[in-house]
Amino acid sequence: MGAQWKAKHKDLAANAKGRLFGKLSKDIMIAARHGADPAANSRLRLVVEQARKVSMPKDTLDRAIKKGAGLTGEAVHFEHVVYEGFAPHRVPVMVECLTDNVNRAASEMRVLFRKGQLGTSGSVAWDFDHVGMIEAEPTAPGADPEVAAIEAGAQDLEPGEDEGVTVFLTDPTDLDLVSRALPAQGFTVLSAKLGYKPKNPVNPASLSAEALEEVEVFLAALDANEDVQNVFAGLAG
Repeated sequence: MGAQWKAKHKDLAANAKGRLFGKLSKDIMIAARHGADPAANSRLRLVVEQARKVSMPKDTLDRAIKKGAGLTGEAVHFEHVVYEGFAPHRVPVMVECLTDNVNRAASEMRVLFRKGQLGTSGSVAWDFDHVGMIEAEPTAPGADPEVAAIEAGAQDLEPGEDEGVTVFLTDPTDLDLVSRALPAQGFTVLSAKLGYKPKNPVNPASLSAEALEEVEVFLAALDANEDVQNVFAGLAG
């Protein structure tokens, strides 16, 4: 789970797709502020590619681009806010929000963290590295993740959540550069974003089944919040 927490139970995963489209729409609208043409806007290009990979409807995708670029006459205003704290059993958590109402988001985070502990700025961030995270899968015979990482300029790599997927870790400023270089090394990029990697992740094996379930339920509640974009939990994968 280390890189980014994702719903594992079937019922959570089934509900997650609709929420995923909503989160991606926000990312698209934010990126489209710098231009509606993905070819000339690297940030938008990466998010659009990710949206297509998860089969976001074309109408939804186009609407988000036009809205973000100001082509519909609607004002789009989201603020990026990061909350830090602990899930039950002292599992560190970084929560990224994109919200049109900071007061609402702050109030809801206080409620959600009652079963854990909401920290102040910097209280948990020191235990995470801010990195670029690129999920990619091999498409060429014999494609070697380690060679690809070196040639593309990634700092490190680790196995992804899904079989055959590799997560390439980069300096935040190199995210787009490495994303563009990986296809030449035989890898197709599935997603690319900035995120938080835990330095000292908690081993799930050190928790009882009941304790791990409490952590999962807590993380699922965070992920279900409409203002939350990403949840990064300090759990070993």
